[in-house]
Amino acid sequence: MSDTATSGFISHLIELRDRLIRALASVLVIFLALVYFANDIYAFVANPLVLSLPENTTMIATDVTAPFFAPFKLTLFISLFLAIPFILHQVWGFLAPGLYKHEKRMLMPILLSSVILFYAGIAFCYYVVMPIILGFLTAAGPSMMTLSPDISSYLAFILKLFFAFGVAFEIPVAIMLLCWSGVATTQGLKEKRPYIVVGAFVVAMFLTPPDVLSQTLLALPMLLLFEIGIILAGVYSKKSQQQEINNE
Repeated sequence: MSDTATSGFISHLIELRDRLIRALASVLVIFLALVYFANDIYAFVANPLVLSLPENTTMIATDVTAPFFAPFKLTLFISLFLAIPFILHQVWGFLAPGLYKHEKRMLMPILLSSVILFYAGIAFCYYVVMPIILGFLTAAGPSMMTLSPDISSYLAFILKLFFAFGVAFEIPVAIMLLCWSGVATTQGLKEKRPYIVVGAFVVAMFLTPPDVLSQTLLALPMLLLFEIGIILAGVYSKKSQQQEINNE
């Protein structure tokens, strides 16, 4: 390897290190700004469960350290979620110099839409899915049972749901990237629709708690987003073909 190539490789490593530090710093700054409100944040996230609990029933902590660490961990994850735009900005800054002009025009909207869709997935989970699931689960048990959910178990439950719905809402972006890179075509995806339907329920089974209701509430939006992704990919393909014809 020549000295020029070596110095170029080292400079890329240094830039990568700097951008990783900035990304981690953005998470830390947001966390420090939110940690004072950790208990309030946990109370807000736990509100759908609290509203679904029977009267005179509260959440419990089975571990002595749980009242401190559960809100602390939730705030850390919330900080990571909120820092995603800053993290993607660092990713874009690292990748953009090596991209062609038409690639930049394609990837910038995809990065922006991926952030919006991720947040939309979490919002859909919190405001639509969680009240339905928690209302069903808290009412489904035997009448002689006293339901007192543990705060740490609930934290693991909601983080899994948030992540599952956030990732699931990225399906249109994934389809756009697959069609743009030539790995798949809109016609090919349409032909595989029956397998996609089955796959959506299988994926939902692994990403959500083991109940049919939450699996269905994840699988159905995934299928809808799949159809939206095919439509958007088809529109983009037509625009790309038209641009090629105009350039010729």
